[in-house]
Amino acid sequence: MQKTAIAIHGGAGTITQSSLTAEQDKAYRAALQEAVEAGSNVLEQDGTALEAVELAVVHLEDSPLFNAGRGSVFTKEGKHEMDAAIMCGKTLEAGAIAGVRSIKNPIKLAAAIMQHSDHVMLSGYGAEEFALAYGLEFAPEKYFFDKYRYEQWSEVRDSDIFMLDHTEQRDEKFGTVGAVAVDKAGNVAAATSTGGMTNKRYNRVGDTPIIGSGTYANNRTCAISCTGHGEYFMRAVVAYDVSCLMEYKGYTLQQACDEVVLKKLVQFGGEGGLIAVTATGEIALPFNSEGMYRASKRGQDETFVGIYKR
Repeated sequence: MQKTAIAIHGGAGTITQSSLTAEQDKAYRAALQEAVEAGSNVLEQDGTALEAVELAVVHLEDSPLFNAGRGSVFTKEGKHEMDAAIMCGKTLEAGAIAGVRSIKNPIKLAAAIMQHSDHVMLSGYGAEEFALAYGLEFAPEKYFFDKYRYEQWSEVRDSDIFMLDHTEQRDEKFGTVGAVAVDKAGNVAAATSTGGMTNKRYNRVGDTPIIGSGTYANNRTCAISCTGHGEYFMRAVVAYDVSCLMEYKGYTLQQACDEVVLKKLVQFGGEGGLIAVTATGEIALPFNSEGMYRASKRGQDETFVGIYKR
């Protein structure tokens, strides 16, 4: 029988043991374990990879610890603009959203677009209108308020500085959540969600909702969800590049991930990482930063949870 597998991430960056208290470390690990095991339970109960990645990401969006959904960072205007994408490896169908506000779970909206629309990506008010039409849940501004996120924004809101997430150094923070999975039928799927950059302007959109950059899934190769400085991941078309190396060059999953994340990205300054899974259940969790919030589980094997490089 096909063995199921799932992996998740909650962002990458200069995450060291000295940057987290013991309580924070415990909280992050518990949240990651809960999310990956929720997705794994879907797979073990004969659910699809799409259902599993969506549920895992919902769990991460519902946690204020991660820069997605409830934990989304503040924009220059003191608002929250969220991006998300989901993709099916069997059909290559995909749904994505960019710059939405007040949507409780952006990944659910991305999934609804994939399932009920002839489009791939919707943005801003149009995406929110679509959410209303399909009965997706909205949340008030206070739902997205987090004291730590507010303090982050307060430090830079009167400047032209923007900040990424998850690091001791304010200019190297990569906050995104994502999940990849393969189900008992051998189908893969990927999902990614983010609140973007603290103090971002001009409706900036990163790599998360761009199919092939931050999110990609294809049964012939793999499913990928990325986390890092979006501009670099877009320029390198990271998610699709990993898939291409496997499809056209015959690379293994690990070889392809190492080539893109540890070589190509590093050569032109791109920092971050990704999670990946193949239709046969191989998992890769490469990153070139100091740390990446990550977890994985194959079948009924023990759950792996990691934060730091070592």
